[in-house]
Amino acid sequence: MKALLALILLVQLPIHQAVPAAPPAPLGCDDPESEAAAEFAVNYINGHSHHGYKFALNRIDNIRVLSQGPDNDIIFLELDLLETTCHILSPTPLANCTVRSFTQHAVEGDCDVKLQKRDGTLSVLASKCHSHADSREDVFQLCPDCPLLASLNNTDVLTTVTAALNDHNSKTADAYLRLLEIGRARIQYHPAHSVSVEFAVAATNCSAEEAKNNVEACQLLPDDQSNFGFCTATRVTRPSEDLRVDCQLYGHQVPTPDTPFPSTPGVTYSQPGQDTSAGLVPSAAQGFTNHNLRLSHNNPVASESSSSEFPTSVLSAKSVAKRAVAEVAQHDKVPRPVGFVPPPPPCPGKIRHFKI
Repeated sequence: MKALLALILLVQLPIHQAVPAAPPAPLGCDDPESEAAAEFAVNYINGHSHHGYKFALNRIDNIRVLSQGPDNDIIFLELDLLETTCHILSPTPLANCTVRSFTQHAVEGDCDVKLQKRDGTLSVLASKCHSHADSREDVFQLCPDCPLLASLNNTDVLTTVTAALNDHNSKTADAYLRLLEIGRARIQYHPAHSVSVEFAVAATNCSAEEAKNNVEACQLLPDDQSNFGFCTATRVTRPSEDLRVDCQLYGHQVPTPDTPFPSTPGVTYSQPGQDTSAGLVPSAAQGFTNHNLRLSHNNPVASESSSSEFPTSVLSAKSVAKRAVAEVAQHDKVPRPVGFVPPPPPCPGKIRHFKI
C-alpha cells in the first residue's frame, strides 16, 4: 500500500513542477531598455551613413523582442528620426546637434533596425531606412514665406556652390578645398531672389596659391591626414548681387570602431568650364531635395516581416493583437471614476521634437 501511494505521488509531482513561469511583460516604447536600444541604433545609422546629415531620434514607433535563449534576444525597432544641422562628417556629438526646425523644411527618416542583445551587449544586425522632406503644403501652412528645399542638381544651386567655393579658395591662404557633396539648398523668390546652400568639402595637398597654377594636380589628402569641412553660402541675385560664404574645417579625425568615418561621403565630378560641381552619386542628384538614408541602409532583413526569426504564425498574430487593442479601447469608453487616468499605450512612444 505504501509503495502504491509513493507511486501516485511521483506521478503527480511533475504535474505541479511543469507549470511554466509567466512570460515577462512586453517592452513599451518609452521603457529605458527600449530607449537604450534606440539610442544605440541611431548611433549606428549615423556612423554608417555615407551622405547627408546626422539624424536624431524623434519617436520609437514600435519594438518587438524575440528570445533566442538565456541572455540572448533579437530586437526589432521601428524608429522615426529627424535631420539635424550636423553633417555626417562633423565630429560634433549627436547630443549637441540641432534638429532642423519645421520652418527650415524638415526632413524625416523612417528606419527599421534589427539588433541582437547577447549577455547585455547590443549589436546591429541589419538596418533599412527611408528619408523624405516634409510636404510643401505643411510648410506653407505654418510659414507661407519660408523658402523650400530645392533640387540638389538645380542650376541655380550648382552655380551658387561653384561661386561660393571659388570665392573661398580665392581669398584663403590655407589649403585649397574641393567639394565632396551638396548637403541641402533652399531658394527664396520674394522679396529678393536668393539661394542658400550647404556643402561638404575636403582639404587637398595644395595651398590655394599653388592651385592657381595647376589645379588638376591638387588631390585630396590621404586617409591618415584627411581634413573635412563644411560650408554655408547665400547668393543674392535680385534686386542686387551679393555673396556670403563661411567655410570651417573640422581638422583630422581619427576613426573609431563605433564611428567609422568614410574617406569621402560622395562622388565628385566636374562640369565643363567649372572646377567642381555637385558631389553626388548620379542617382541621388536627379531632382531630389535631400540625401535618402536608403542609399546607406537598405537591408530588408531589418524588418520583422522579412526576418526568419518570426514565423508566419507569429506575424499573423499581430492582426489579432490589433483587434484586441481595439476591443480594449471600446471597453474603456465606459464611465470611470473621477480622477481616473488610463495607462498610456506601450507603443508608439512619445514625440521628442515635433510630428511631420
